[in-house]
Amino acid sequence: MANSEATVLHHHEAINKNVPLEYSTAEGRMNILGFWIFLGAEFALFATLFSTYLVLHASTAGGPTSRELFEVRPFAIETLILLVSSFTCGLAIHEMRSGRVKGLISWLLVTLLLGAGFVGMEINEFITYVAHGATLSRSAFLSGFFVLVGTHGAHVSLGILWMISIIIQLAQRGLTPRTTRKAFIVGIYWHFLDVVWVFIFTAVYLTGKVI
Repeated sequence: MANSEATVLHHHEAINKNVPLEYSTAEGRMNILGFWIFLGAEFALFATLFSTYLVLHASTAGGPTSRELFEVRPFAIETLILLVSSFTCGLAIHEMRSGRVKGLISWLLVTLLLGAGFVGMEINEFITYVAHGATLSRSAFLSGFFVLVGTHGAHVSLGILWMISIIIQLAQRGLTPRTTRKAFIVGIYWHFLDVVWVFIFTAVYLTGKVI
């Protein structure tokens, strides 16, 4: 793997030292552009879910309110974990740009472990709410909450599985235009989920605790 990796990197450097490996082919550039377009659709999805939640926030039907349910400490920890995972994901891409496949894999592993911790805390949060009678069907507010936060959690879970598959490919093939493109795209995806969570943290948890 080391020899093939060195050959690919040497060939890339001989062609253009200023172009990252993931952008070195027309296929790579088109796939990255296509993913940005896909994220536009994802943005529209989450914007719709945010709007729905905010409209339904006061419709508790006599059930638990956001102020009664939400605790600052757990979702603050969740936010910290996800923000740190965004930083480690950035370190992974830095290692990739430096041609160090082991460093790339190592930081991706740290990122997915942090993501798994985040998902575990979110699942525990949902279980706690349900145990207190705050179920999906209890009120319109809770329906909007579970769908919004649950959709984000599902996206994070998908990102973890996606990252695992890329780590396996990197371990088998090293740094190639195809594997670096995949790692770069999953990094964009992960940062997008972190941005969405910042909005959830602010609009759902912080606002819900004071209103």
